[in-house]
Amino acid sequence: MSADTTPLFRETQTKADQPAAQRVLDALRAMIVRGELAPGGRIVERTLCAKLDVSRTPMREALKLLEIDGLIELSQNRGARVRPFTEAEALNLFEVLAALESLAAELATRRITPSAYSVLKAEHAAMEINFRQGDLDGYFGHNSTVHEIIVAATGNDTLVATHKSLTLRAKRGRYMAILDPRRWREAMEEHRALMDAMERQDAAEAGRIWNAHLSHTGQSIADVLRREAAKRAVS
Repeated sequence: MSADTTPLFRETQTKADQPAAQRVLDALRAMIVRGELAPGGRIVERTLCAKLDVSRTPMREALKLLEIDGLIELSQNRGARVRPFTEAEALNLFEVLAALESLAAELATRRITPSAYSVLKAEHAAMEINFRQGDLDGYFGHNSTVHEIIVAATGNDTLVATHKSLTLRAKRGRYMAILDPRRWREAMEEHRALMDAMERQDAAEAGRIWNAHLSHTGQSIADVLRREAAKRAVS
């Protein structure tokens, strides 16, 4: 065990002393992840400025950053819209994430420090509590941190940077997947299995479990998107 780490940001949290544009950015990311700003839906700046109690300047700064993240589309004529999330994109994205996070789980099992492992166990325990309470948002916040700790614990800067470039787009899908109670239960079992493999320092098993976990998530998202597309087709 070698690489130390601490939890990365949790998208549901903001700080009063943050710059206004960063607070708006965090809030809009969370709204997109939860589906409060629907895929393909128009972003009405005036309404959101009032809701978040900010001026147009930080709102527009945040929207430019969301476009870079790949979460929205900006058009001079149509304004800002939430970028749609397609079935094909979900399958492609999670195919890559399954391979990447599988490698991360193997490396983290070998390299994570005792202090980082203690943080990981605490986050997992909090997830368990949220799961038993049916607290989806609380669960999702701790779940995101668990994934981030495991990636950071690899000590591999290239892996961390690659994962970061993909994870914002993936979070909307991951939240969508656990709206299905069956998938939520399955995901919790997969997290428990991962913790067991890491406790036994079985890196190969940790990687196998995490590959299956991300693959199952991608398939669940694709299934949801397929059903939604079918509903739109007949309406």
